[in-house]
Amino acid sequence: MSTRELILLGLLVPAVLGSAIAVAYVKYLSRGAFAELQGLRQEADGLEIQRNRLRLDESALAAYARVERLARHHLHMRLPRPGEIRYLEARP
Repeated sequence: MSTRELILLGLLVPAVLGSAIAVAYVKYLSRGAFAELQGLRQEADGLEIQRNRLRLDESALAAYARVERLARHHLHMRLPRPGEIRYLEARP
């Protein structure tokens, strides 16, 4: 081997080794990021399930029949009789 080939080999071997180490490191980082992504997806799924349950609870609590029943029993409210209704006129 000539001196020129030895110099070229001396430059290429560290470059190839450095490239291989860089590829391995990036693969390691990629696996960590993917594991984190999977965990975040599971958390998002759990939050979506919780959100749907809360929306269902909200619709049940706001149902007209339930509100009317609570108003009658707990607040002793009732519908006004026709003679008890007053209409107001808006003045410009």
